[in-house]
Amino acid sequence: MTASLFAAEQGVGSKATVLLHGFGGCHDVWREVISALTPSMHTLAYDLPGHGMSLDFPAAGPAKVAAKAVLADLSQRRLKRVHLVGHSMGGAVAALMALAEPEKIASLTLLAPGGLGPEINGPLLRRYAEAVDRSEIRACLAAMSGPGTRPLDHTVDTLQDMRRRSGQVEKLVEIAAAMTRDDRQGVIPHERLDGMNMPVMVAWGTDDPVLPFTQADDLPAHFHVHHVLEAGHMLTEEAPDLIAEIIRRNTNRRARQHRQKFAAAAS
Repeated sequence: MTASLFAAEQGVGSKATVLLHGFGGCHDVWREVISALTPSMHTLAYDLPGHGMSLDFPAAGPAKVAAKAVLADLSQRRLKRVHLVGHSMGGAVAALMALAEPEKIASLTLLAPGGLGPEINGPLLRRYAEAVDRSEIRACLAAMSGPGTRPLDHTVDTLQDMRRRSGQVEKLVEIAAAMTRDDRQGVIPHERLDGMNMPVMVAWGTDDPVLPFTQADDLPAHFHVHHVLEAGHMLTEEAPDLIAEIIRRNTNRRARQHRQKFAAAAS
């Protein structure tokens, strides 16, 4: 509902779950995950600023801009608390949202998130930003995935259609250049993460060629870390059923804790 910010809404469940894609993606990359979550879970899959239907969002690019934009949109939708899921760059956006307005976040699920360590595969992401035809998009997705993974045809088609929009490739190139300057990425200080009090789950492929899974080392003790064996960076496409189960598990952790507190108060 915020100007130029798009979200695809599905499901009718009482839990509102917000899905934030990674760099170069769009809301539709969550298709397989959403199909495993809905209709019992209400999902909102956003196009982040500078991507897809949110291409023209003002000042698109920085994760801080995206975090403020999604928080503002959720307020306009009158959603007081949501379960938040972010992949890669969307993970960095989700973490910044949780730090900015923790009272709005019921749980936080981070999938190979950006911002937890300086290392980043800049050359591959810049190549991905420039990819236009199906064969190059497919090659980039394969390079970002685990060994032997074949990118889904509908994902390749979706990303090609997205990049046909006037100005989309140029915007991706601009974002990639800023995000991978000197082949390093910005880092959220771990001491800031330590103050998060909502349930946090981090899932990371052990063969991630974009962001090393060792960036999940030394996270706060209350973060639950799940290593996805032989998976790469594109977890939503490589293991959608597992990712859906991780999301369900993390949202249920919050529900169980709430019921326990309520029962204790009632007694």
